[in-house]
Amino acid sequence: MSKAKSIFLRDICRPRQWPTLSIGDLVPTGFPVYGANGRIGFAPTFTHEKPVLLVGCRGSCGTLHITEPRSYANGNAMALDNFDESKANLRWIFYFLYARGFSDVISGSSQPQITQSNIGGIELSLPSLLEQERAVRVLDEAEALRRLRMQADQKTDRLVSALLEDTFGEPSSNPFKWPVKTLCELLAVPLQNGVSPATEGTITDNVLTLSAITGNQFDSFAVKGAPFSRQPEPSKRVKAGQFLICRGNGNIQLVGAGKFAAPDAFGYVFPDTMISAEFDSQAVVDEFIDALWRTPYIRSQIQSSARTTNGAHKINQMSLELVSFPVPSLDLQRSFAVQVKEIKALQTAQTASRQRLDDLLKSLLYRAFQGEL
Repeated sequence: MSKAKSIFLRDICRPRQWPTLSIGDLVPTGFPVYGANGRIGFAPTFTHEKPVLLVGCRGSCGTLHITEPRSYANGNAMALDNFDESKANLRWIFYFLYARGFSDVISGSSQPQITQSNIGGIELSLPSLLEQERAVRVLDEAEALRRLRMQADQKTDRLVSALLEDTFGEPSSNPFKWPVKTLCELLAVPLQNGVSPATEGTITDNVLTLSAITGNQFDSFAVKGAPFSRQPEPSKRVKAGQFLICRGNGNIQLVGAGKFAAPDAFGYVFPDTMISAEFDSQAVVDEFIDALWRTPYIRSQIQSSARTTNGAHKINQMSLELVSFPVPSLDLQRSFAVQVKEIKALQTAQTASRQRLDDLLKSLLYRAFQGEL
């Protein structure tokens, strides 16, 4: 292996933010627009004739995307312009920055950002172009396997929704004329809010954060220590069969998001930003509620009932109690639940496979930047 040269990122490119396009500037068709989180729409013009590497620099800091040719680089992503292809392979830099991370170049507390000077000062240990290209070929193969695994996972995620509609019909039209009941009629006990930590409390306890219920799956690691003025009551602790609902959020898409708590979160305190629901097991089964809750039919009811206060969208117990559900027979729900569990078992196996591929890519990245590929 030839000796790698130590240079700065600014030695091979000129980081630049282009003018920001608003939602109103986007058009139905045209040139792809890329922001910090990837492609967001189309514009009537483009900023880059060739693919360019973008780094999220405002809000979503450190995200990485390589654009298509003739794309628009939006202002919340830093474009690595004037890239010197005689010194570096664009994908090699992509993988280097992905492995390195940006924690030491992100500034600002209330509004995290990456500046041109900070990103330009990132130091690179750059091997020859031939060695970069050889490493990229190996890394691209590993990344392609990861991408295929993720696509398979996404298809599996859609299986439950497809099974729900195939078994019970589309909820809003209710073609099988299932009885319609309100959430209030399906509860074993009344809804209840969680408990808020006390700023000057002296008792520390483990409290879930909203991230526990706003992702694709319940996240038991979304927990933090928080002070309380007195020990939270048992009714404010997570337990089996509990469905936790997001009471308020700045993003209306997350208001009313709900998940059944996982066993490894039992005993944690749930906060006042969540509402707890416990369903009557003689009326509905968990798998049916979990699948139905994610449908546009339920989401539209929740969002239409949400109210905005100081920039946050909120749902209250009274509005939730009025959300309506088509309720099939318990036997049919149980049959559906068996099939859902089979899909979940497949997802568990896929998750293990995806983790192995993630570990493989990390290992290859380490070897690539040690000059061992």
